Amino acid sequence: MSAAAPDRPGEDALIARYFAPLAGEGADGLRDDAASLTPRPGHDLVLTADAIVAGVHYFPEDPPESVARKALGVNLSDLAAKGAAPRAYLLSLGLAPDWTEAWLAGFSAGLAEAASAFGCPLLGGDTVRAAGPAFINVTALGELPSGSMVRRQGARVGDRVCVSGTIGDAALGLALRLAPAGAALARLEPEARAVLLDRYLHPRPRLALAPLLRRYASAAMDVSDGLAGDLAKMMGGGRRAEIREADVPLSPAARLAVAADPALLDTALTGGDDYEILCTVPPGAEAAFRAEAAAAGVPVAVIGVVGAGEGPPLFTTEEGVSRNLRAGSFSHF
Repeated sequence: MSAAAPDRPGEDALIARYFAPLAGEGADGLRDDAASLTPRPGHDLVLTADAIVAGVHYFPEDPPESVARKALGVNLSDLAAKGAAPRAYLLSLGLAPDWTEAWLAGFSAGLAEAASAFGCPLLGGDTVRAAGPAFINVTALGELPSGSMVRRQGARVGDRVCVSGTIGDAALGLALRLAPAGAALARLEPEARAVLLDRYLHPRPRLALAPLLRRYASAAMDVSDGLAGDLAKMMGGGRRAEIREADVPLSPAARLAVAADPALLDTALTGGDDYEILCTVPPGAEAAFRAEAAAAGVPVAVIGVVGAGEGPPLFTTEEGVSRNLRAGSFSHF
């Protein structure tokens, strides 16, 4: 990092003040250029990295505590989908030219709270000055029994398609942020709007499902870029998802929004930022999977089946009308 402004700490002081207290075993208090991490005997490490950028993945005015929770949460969601438990993370932080200590204090406090809740300490990273918007890149490291990682492409024809939690809340929350005076969303009660806005701000990685996915799932990924688009990524190779729209779980807030404007159902099915687990399980295993998931505190719904064929997911309405949702995945480019 270049020379600090007079009223800001330099890089070493910044790290010592805000991030060294978050360091875990093997990090040497963030005093070195690298850290060490040894997997337990008989276990593999699983690694994933996701970046979030101000103005793209979060609003610059979002609370820094929320930004921190999102930065870590979206990565731990990927670990959960692979069947891994979190071990540690690395953080690369690019601060915009107008950063303040108050923002950084809130950000590090949010990181500390999330890392403690998820059992995932900081091992290291980098802090730089960004030429443009702020960015946060997290590399998360997880662990699971050797050879047990659940891949994205393992679905078989006849498998049941399942999803955790509820779908579409975050996409509707984003729509509310972008157009708060939008007719249907503006008519929602404040409590319903608050639910949608919170789901956009605060992903909930479904770590409790990780061991169950290793036991039951033939394929899994998290829903980050929209249910329809992520289903398309999971299929292919002679497999096509056949989804019953009525079985896709919606929260009470999302149902109110769709009742006010039925077109918002497509927003829910194609919008991103759900960070729920999308998986397939063999026929006959879905009841046991759902029961164990419920016991772990995570609701799971069976929303369709893996069929033979090619093409985007086929969504069938309650009236029996089948339709493709082609514009179904967020893309940066």
